[in-house]
Amino acid sequence: MSRREPDWRIFSVDDAFLTPGHSLISRLRRELVGEVVPVLHRDYSVDFMMTLMQTAVLHLRDSIMRSTGGTPIVVDSYFYKILAKCRLSGVDEHPLYDWWRSFPPPRRVIYLDVAPETAWHRCGTGRDLNPLEYYGERPGWLSFESFQSDLHKTLTEEIGPLPVTTVAEAEHGQASRIAQDIREVVTHEYV
Repeated sequence: MSRREPDWRIFSVDDAFLTPGHSLISRLRRELVGEVVPVLHRDYSVDFMMTLMQTAVLHLRDSIMRSTGGTPIVVDSYFYKILAKCRLSGVDEHPLYDWWRSFPPPRRVIYLDVAPETAWHRCGTGRDLNPLEYYGERPGWLSFESFQSDLHKTLTEEIGPLPVTTVAEAEHGQASRIAQDIREVVTHEYV
């Protein structure tokens, strides 16, 4: 989408969208899921984990705040998915949640509804999962599917008061159709 809409600002904590100047975000994310989450409560506190999560949330917020007006901004997940994953990993309440929820809300949420089966295949049937994508010690279909179902419910709860457009997953991996659907929603918001 970024190639077809070069004037749009697209922000994410995924490596594909991070500029070289923001490689720290990528390193912190890898350390979080690889080193901290697996030994949470034993070697690291919940507050320590939340502090690392906070870096991703602030990166997204700060990127939005630095943007100039009049240009569409697309933010991958904003703080909503991070907050939902934290809640599902056992952090029901945390002072940071109230702060995150006080950030400027999006004009519209575009919710990409992906079936757990599709997501499971995209992550190599569990091979590429991180501990914030399934329940339990080891990834398996049942723990993944249950987590994804709960993630959908928790995300829906978090974005409930906002205007939401749901975009269904593309059949047969047609990412171009999803990008076109998103483009239409964003264009409509800015007309």
